Amino acid sequence: MAEMEIKFVKANRIKKGQWVLIDGAVCRVTDVQISSPGKHGSAKVRIVAVGVFDGQKRQMLKPSGADVETPVLKRKSGQVLAVMPDHVQIMDMTSYETIELPLPEDEELKAKLEPGVEVEYVEAGEYRKIDRVKGA
Repeated sequence: MAEMEIKFVKANRIKKGQWVLIDGAVCRVTDVQISSPGKHGSAKVRIVAVGVFDGQKRQMLKPSGADVETPVLKRKSGQVLAVMPDHVQIMDMTSYETIELPLPEDEELKAKLEPGVEVEYVEAGEYRKIDRVKGA
């Protein structure tokens, strides 16, 4: 598998909806709170996020000038070949390789998956997840 590409962003520049790495897990930021600087220290940034691949809530506290790791997610297209009880078999539209991805948690998205449908999935290092059905 490919190594995850990472960029560094100052903590005070992180916005809601961005991707960050917390404890090595790719997360989407749900809340950012910046405390005012105190008498003896700099402002602190509290980042609350939810894991993209595991759904766990995580948070981190950093000084506002500290670097935060942000993963570079790749969006790719694929065509559904088969839908199994616990995973989906997809053919990548550029490399034509066949991959198996876990069945999405979202019931609405799960209902749209059937052989022949084109989907968009995100990839971060060794992790992959179906993001949406194209044309829906």
